[in-house]
Amino acid sequence: MTDSTAAPLTLGAKGLAAAFVVSGVVHLARPATFRPLMPKKLPAPDAVIKGSGVAEIACAAGLLHPRTRTAAGLASAALLAGVFPGNVTMAYRARNAKSPVYKWGTVARLPLQWPLIRIALGAAGR
Repeated sequence: MTDSTAAPLTLGAKGLAAAFVVSGVVHLARPATFRPLMPKKLPAPDAVIKGSGVAEIACAAGLLHPRTRTAAGLASAALLAGVFPGNVTMAYRARNAKSPVYKWGTVARLPLQWPLIRIALGAAGR
């Protein structure tokens, strides 16, 4: 039985789910990739990184099913908003990076967070 109130699975929501799966797997397989987002005083950064990977994969799965799409859309929006300060931190720390691609990539992704949040809210029917 499907939830008739669920928003349709749009191309944007499918893309967000795919991005969450890829990112979630990277969080689990290579947590060091995300350490630059972590506050230096955080006692267990790898546990937080792996936990956010699990959350991304769970949000992806939830977005794909009509019965869980609304909750997953809201959770996805919250997750994206919650990690935004880490993305800002990463961009700030990368300001002196030797690689201009890395440096500007961390900056370029900041404004992309907002359309992703809109896609997540759209999947939630908001």
